[in-house]
Amino acid sequence: KGKLDLVTDADRRAEDTVVGFLAREFPTFGILAEERSEIEASSGRRWILDPLDGTTNYAHGYPFFCVSLALEEQGRIVWGGVYDPMREELFTARCNHGARLNSRRIRVSTVTRLDRALLCTGFPYDVHESSDDNLRHFTAFIKTAQAIRRDGSAALDLCYVGAGRFDGFWEMKLKPWDIAAGLLIV
Repeated sequence: KGKLDLVTDADRRAEDTVVGFLAREFPTFGILAEERSEIEASSGRRWILDPLDGTTNYAHGYPFFCVSLALEEQGRIVWGGVYDPMREELFTARCNHGARLNSRRIRVSTVTRLDRALLCTGFPYDVHESSDDNLRHFTAFIKTAQAIRRDGSAALDLCYVGAGRFDGFWEMKLKPWDIAAGLLIV
């Protein structure tokens, strides 16, 4: 799609496979997916899909990427799942029922002080062109937090917050498919 915003054959194949399955099994549901035009819903429900969150990582052989899928009903996320195939970790959440990693319940961190927090962030794809690039926030947090990581998959970063691996996450200019499932998991 661009110099920094990659799309691979794996993105397209994964999206075709998942969208095909969802369209067959849930024909009245809409589908919002990263690499195609939205399929409108007749039921008030839609799937939100990122078939390969962390495409740049995947393309470079860096093992931090996932598939992210969420179900939205009447504008509210009610179910989310994020699968990390490299670690065989499946994060799921259902509205008002908590979140799980594989079959084990997870919880957010109990850290309440920024100077003891491990944070995570990302940078927008237009970082080379835009002055709204997250660097000012990064500089402020790096001087205050215990540490910051930048792994390249917003969906997994949010899951790691939900599991207490990170104490906080922020990123700018994200799209619904980047965050829908992860937000519910947090």
